[in-house]
Amino acid sequence: MGNKRSIGGIAGIFLDEDTVVNAARKVRESGFSKFDAISPYPIHAMEAACGIKRSPIPYVTFVAGVVGLLAGLALTYYTSVIDWPINVGGKPLFSLPAFIPIIFELTVLFAALSSVGAFFYLCGMPKVDPPVIDKDLTCHKFAIFIPENETGYNSERVEKMLTELGAVEIKKMAEY
Repeated sequence: MGNKRSIGGIAGIFLDEDTVVNAARKVRESGFSKFDAISPYPIHAMEAACGIKRSPIPYVTFVAGVVGLLAGLALTYYTSVIDWPINVGGKPLFSLPAFIPIIFELTVLFAALSSVGAFFYLCGMPKVDPPVIDKDLTCHKFAIFIPENETGYNSERVEKMLTELGAVEIKKMAEY
């Protein structure tokens, strides 16, 4: 299960990309901050309209990459200098150019796995059997969902606001 609790609310269904972006901006300006904007494809202006902050995933990836680099360096140093030192032709026991591929691979491995793990955690995935607001949201419709636990939530006010912003349909959700 995810880290988000299922909660009810109201979803407004929109047919136009520009309308849903403007509606998201107006919903945020109305004081709502926990709402979701749902789209079948990425809309570049949507993040700014919803007030979404930058993701922490790049920072997680960088830190895990540095940890992977240090782990690769420690592994190669330990195996070639401490655990099994072999002097071949008078070459140094620790030769950094020879170990770059191992260090690089561990850096990429740690960064990639931590990025995927952070993504799943931050998105609350996997969510088993999520509720369906509208089957066409994966095709050609857009939605804005405002949960019941939002500050200042009033179902009549939310319905009226979404309708005035251009929603062609309003759906009450028992859980989302």
